[in-house]
Amino acid sequence: MSNYEIPVLVGQVAEYLLRHQQKLAVAESCTGGWVAKVLTDLAGSSEWFERGFVTYSNQAKCEMLGVSETTLNTFGAVSQETVCEMALGTLNNSHTDFSLSVSGIAGPGGGSEDKPVGLVWFAWAKEENKEPIIIASEHQIFKGDREAVRQQAVEYVIAKLIALLDEKPWLSD
Repeated sequence: MSNYEIPVLVGQVAEYLLRHQQKLAVAESCTGGWVAKVLTDLAGSSEWFERGFVTYSNQAKCEMLGVSETTLNTFGAVSQETVCEMALGTLNNSHTDFSLSVSGIAGPGGGSEDKPVGLVWFAWAKEENKEPIIIASEHQIFKGDREAVRQQAVEYVIAKLIALLDEKPWLSD
């Protein structure tokens, strides 16, 4: 089912953040804290993992991360706009250098023609010159049952974080 070894991915994240003396925080919806769980499975993660927000409801997204009700009403919880606001809100409500966010439709219900079951949006952000900036956002449509969709989302968001840290796309702007 998996193309990734989660402990290997987490080790790579830890190595990068420790080497650069940086920290990470996460905001999750459909993964329900699974990203934070796998990150903190690594002993010593308190050196580079600062906090996680599980914002499953729209109200939690607004209250904990400052996601705009207008954004949620206009685009929905599973949208590029919402995950970007989640990632920025994570930086604004933590003491970290990087954040990531996840929001999706894990199923089995809740999908629509425009937003099918398996659709997951992601965003990654960085603190730069005391300002939070989005470094990437994208979506994937994963196949499988609820567990499979959630697991693939966890693996994907961490693997993409490693790729972004290696590529440093924010430096090319």
